[in-house]
Amino acid sequence: MFTLSEVASLNDIQPTYRILKPWWDVFMDYLAVVMLMVAIFAGTMQLTKDQVVCLPKLESAVCAITPASREGHNPQGSSKFEEAPTTEASKEWLSTSPENKLENHLTTQTDTLSNPKPSIGGLEKMAISPGGRKTNLDYQQYIFINQMCYHVALPWYSKYFPYLALIHTIILMVSSNFWFKYPKTCSKIEHFVSILGKCFESPWTTKALSETACEDSEENKQRLTGAQSLRKHLSNSSEEGSPSPSTPMISKSGLKFSIDKPVGEVPGMTILDKKDGEQAKALFEKVRKFRAHVEDSDLIYKLYVVQTVVKTVKFIFILGYTLTFVTSIKFKHPCFPNVEHLTGYTEFECTHNMAFMLKKLLISYIALICVYGLVCIYTLFWLFRRPLKEYSFEKVREESSFSDIPDVKNDFAFLLHMVDQYDQLYSKRFGVFLSEVSENKLREISLNHEWTFEKLRQHISRNAQDKQELHLFMLSGVPDAVFELTDLEVLRLELIPEAKIPAKISQMTALQELHLYHCPAKVEQTAFSFLRDNLKCLHVKFTDVAEIPAWVYLLKNLRELYLMGNLNAENNKMIGLESLRELRHLKVLYVKSNLTKIPSNITDVAPHLTRLVIHNDGTKLVVLNSLKKMMNVAELELHSCELERIPHAIFSLTNLQELDLKLNSIRTIEEVISFQHLKRLTCLKLWHNKIVSIPQSISQVKNLESLYLSHNKLEMLPAALFHLQKLRYLDVGHNCITVIPFEIGLLQNLQYFYITGNKVDILPKTLFKCIKLRTLCLGQNCITSLPEKIGHLVQLTHLELKGNCLDRLPSQIIQCRLLKKCGLVVEDHLFDALPLEVKEALNLDVPFANGM
Repeated sequence: MFTLSEVASLNDIQPTYRILKPWWDVFMDYLAVVMLMVAIFAGTMQLTKDQVVCLPKLESAVCAITPASREGHNPQGSSKFEEAPTTEASKEWLSTSPENKLENHLTTQTDTLSNPKPSIGGLEKMAISPGGRKTNLDYQQYIFINQMCYHVALPWYSKYFPYLALIHTIILMVSSNFWFKYPKTCSKIEHFVSILGKCFESPWTTKALSETACEDSEENKQRLTGAQSLRKHLSNSSEEGSPSPSTPMISKSGLKFSIDKPVGEVPGMTILDKKDGEQAKALFEKVRKFRAHVEDSDLIYKLYVVQTVVKTVKFIFILGYTLTFVTSIKFKHPCFPNVEHLTGYTEFECTHNMAFMLKKLLISYIALICVYGLVCIYTLFWLFRRPLKEYSFEKVREESSFSDIPDVKNDFAFLLHMVDQYDQLYSKRFGVFLSEVSENKLREISLNHEWTFEKLRQHISRNAQDKQELHLFMLSGVPDAVFELTDLEVLRLELIPEAKIPAKISQMTALQELHLYHCPAKVEQTAFSFLRDNLKCLHVKFTDVAEIPAWVYLLKNLRELYLMGNLNAENNKMIGLESLRELRHLKVLYVKSNLTKIPSNITDVAPHLTRLVIHNDGTKLVVLNSLKKMMNVAELELHSCELERIPHAIFSLTNLQELDLKLNSIRTIEEVISFQHLKRLTCLKLWHNKIVSIPQSISQVKNLESLYLSHNKLEMLPAALFHLQKLRYLDVGHNCITVIPFEIGLLQNLQYFYITGNKVDILPKTLFKCIKLRTLCLGQNCITSLPEKIGHLVQLTHLELKGNCLDRLPSQIIQCRLLKKCGLVVEDHLFDALPLEVKEALNLDVPFANGM
C-alpha cells in the first residue's frame, strides 16, 4: 500500500515555483489534498470494515435440509429435500414461551458462532427464524451467502467509490502541475524563475528604484515650491488691491509653469561594488537572451489552457455520473444469489454496514468537486477575459524614470501575468532589467568606477605627430573622467556603440582631433557648439552610412575629414556629401571605400579643398569627371581604383602639385606628356602598377622633383629621364632593370636614389657625380664591386648594399663623413673586413641631419 504523503507528493512543486501559482491554483491544490484524504480514508475503511450481513427470507425456503440430505444419503429413495421429522427438541421448542424462545435463540447463535461443533453427520443446524422456525443454515453457508451477496446485491459504486475517487484526484493533481513537469516548458519556467529571483534580489534593482524615488521626491519638492510661490504671489496681489477687470486670472502670456523637470542635480546613485556591478551586467544579458528565446512561442500559455480545460471537463464528467449513484448507496439490499440448491433459500435480506459512512463521504466528495469545478471555470474566465499573450509595463513606466521598458508577448507575457497574481512587485523589479536606460546607467556607473582620472592618465601616449593621444577601445561608454583631461589633443574612440559626448567636453580646450571608429557618438547641444568651433580633424570609420553622425556635416571649422566605410553604388546617394557645403573650411577629404564614381556633390567643397584622397579597396572607379571642377586641389591620391590609364580629368587640375596613383593597373603612361601643362606638379607617384616602359616625353615635365616608379615591370631607364634637372627623389626599386645609364650623372640635385630589387651588376662611375646624394639603396642586385669613388658622396647618410655579390668594401668609404654604422646596411662579414680605423670612424656617434 501507499501512504497519504506518497500520493500527495504528486501535488508538490519546487518552492521557487510558488510565484507562478495564483490563488486559484493554490486553492485547487488544497482541495485536491482534501479529496485525496477523503478517498484514502474511504478506501481504508472499506478494506478493513466493509462487509455485508445477510439472513434468508423464510418465505423463500424451498424445503428444509436434513443432515442426511447434506451427506447425500437418502435410504428411502425419496426426493432429496423433504420436511424434517418432528423430534423431542422441536416439541420442546414449540412449548416454550416467546420470551424464552428469543433468549434461547440468541444464546444458541452466539455459542454456535463462537464455537461451532460439527456433528457426525455434518454440522448441526445453527439458527432458527425469529418466527420460531429454524433456518437450516450452517456457519459456512452464512459466510458463503455474505460473500455472494456482497458481489451480487451491492451496487458497483458502493464497492469502488473510494478507488474511483482516488484515481480522479490523482488525475486532477497531475493536470494541475503538468506544465511544471513537461520538459519543454519546465526548462523555460525554471530559467524564468531563476532570473526573476536574481533580479528581485539584485542590489542594482534596489538602487535603480531608489533613484527613481529620489527623482520623484525632487520633482514633488519643486512642484511644492512652485505652488507656494504661486500662493504667495496671489496673496501679495490681493493685498495690493483687487485685480483689474482685464486680468481676472493669470493669462497665458503671463506667469508660466513648465511641466518639465527642473534643471538641477539629482542625487547620485551609490556606487555599486565591482561584484554587484558584474552580476547586474550578467543579468541584463541573461534577460535579453531569455526574452528572445521565450517570446518566439506560446507553448507555456497553450499548455496551461489545455490543462485547465482538462480539469474542467474532468469535473463535469465526475459530477455527471456521481450524482446518479448517490441514491444507490443503501443500508438494506435484497439478494438473489441463485444458490437455492446449496442453501434451500432463493432470497436473502442483506445489510451493508458502511453504507451510511460511504454516502456521507460521497456527498462530501461531490461538494469538494463542485467547489473545484467552480474554481476551474473561474480560471477559464480569467484566461480568456483579456489577452494574456501581451504584457504592458505602462504602470511601471509611469511610476519610474525608465520610460523605455518594452512590452512583451507570448510566453514571456503570460509568465509575467502569472507572477502578478502572486506579487506585482516582482514584475516591477523585473522591468528594470528590460530597460535600456537602466542598463546604460549601470554601465555608466561601472565604467566611471573603473576608469578613474589616474587610470586614464596612464593610458595617454604620444602619437607620430608628437601629440597627446588617448585611445579607448570596446568600452560601454565614454568615462566622465575623460573630459577632465584638459591638455589632451587627440581622442580616439573605437567600438563604443553607446558613446555620448556631454557638455563637459568644453573643458578640453586643447582637443583638436577626434577619431570615431564604429562609434556613432551622440552629442549634447553645448558639446556640439564646442566641437563646431574648435574641432579641426575628424576621423569616422563605419560599416553603414547611417553610422555617420549627422552633426559631422555641421562642423563649420573642420579642416580635415576622414571617412572610412562601405559606400557602394547603392549607397552613394546616402553618403550625405551634399551636406559638406556647411564645411566651409574643409581642406582635406579622405574617403576609403568602394566607390564606382566620385559623387558629383563633392564639388560643393571644391572651392576650398586642397587635398583629396580616395582609397577604393580594389573597386573600379569609372566616372572621374567631377575632378575637373576641383581646380584648387593640390594633392590627389587615387589608390586601388583599378585604373588602367592616367585619367584625363587630372590634366585639368592646374594647381595640382602631387599625384599618387598607387596600386592600380596602369600599363602605359604615354599621357605623361600632358603633365607639362601642370606647371606646379612636383611629385608623381606611379608605384605598384604594371608599367613596362617610360616614354621619352617624361623629360617635358620639367618641374618634377619626386618620381616613384617602384614595383612595376620596367626593364630599362630612358636617357630622357635624367634630363629632369630638378629631380631630387627617384625610386625605381623592385623592377627588372639591368643597367643604370651613365646619364644619371646629370641629376646634380638627386638626393635619394632607390634601385633595390633589380638586376644591376655594374655601377656607372657617373653615379658618384651626384654628390648631393644622401640615401643610396643598391640592395638585392647583382653588384660585384663597389667603386672607390664612393668616397665622393660626402653627404651620404644611408647606404644599402645587402643582397649583392660583394667580397669587400673599399676603405674610401671612410670619406663619407656622415655615414655611420646604423646607416650602412651590409652583411656582417663585409663590415668586419673593413680596416680598424674605418670601423672606428663608422662607430663614432656623431649627430647628423638625415633630412628624409
